[in-house]
Parts: sequence; C-alpha cells; structure tokens
Amino acid sequence: MQQHLSSEDPEPSPRDPAGPLLVPVRSGPLGHTARIFRTALGDRTAVAFTTPQRLTAVLGPAQPWIALAEPALRALTEPLGVTTLTVDPQLAAPAPGPSASYRRLPHRPTPGPAATVPQRPGRLSAA
Repeated sequence: MQQHLSSEDPEPSPRDPAGPLLVPVRSGPLGHTARIFRTALGDRTAVAFTTPQRLTAVLGPAQPWIALAEPALRALTEPLGVTTLTVDPQLAAPAPGPSASYRRLPHRPTPGPAATVPQRPGRLSAA
C-alpha cells in the first residue's frame, strides 16, 4: 500500500493491519457474536488483536475468538453504530460488578428525622 503524502495533508495515511485480525467473541444461541468494548471515554469500539499471545495477555486464555479481515469486522459492527476499531489494546478493565475482593461496609442505621427545634411564637416554620 502506498503512503499518500501531500502539502495539504500533513498526516500520513493510517496503516491497515496486515493479515487477519483475531476478534474476541461470545457464544450465543445463534453462534458467535463479536464483543463490543468501551474506550476510556465511554465510546463503543470493536476490538481485535494481531496475535493470539496479545489477545491472551489482555483478555485471558479462556476468551474465544475468530479470525476476520478488517473490512469484515467493520461490516459487522457498523450497523450497530460502532465505527471505531481498536487493534491490540494494552488494557481491558473488567466489567463492573461484585467481585471476590469486594468488601461490604458495616450497616449503619439511618438516622431518624432531625430533632425539632421549638419555634418562637409568631414565627413560621419551614415545612
């Protein structure tokens, strides 16, 4: 692929990943579905890896995956409104939820209504 450089475009054209991408999937009743992730800013993104080792390092050895070309992955995710593709992310945070390291704080009773202060005659109290 030839890089396009011109005086009007100070940035080089982005390089497409060579070869198939390893796409994390989840199994469902109709087969495999590409997993959609969120960026640190909360935007939805498709995620793919260039090697099984990179996928395993981020998502663990139990993560199933399929090999897809970039155009195929984009064609799958675009109808869902996902237009960003992140290749070889370095970190994937776990989904929020209770975990083994979650520690409950002791229950503290909720205080009752605030103590009433006697009003001086002729004053209205806020209700």
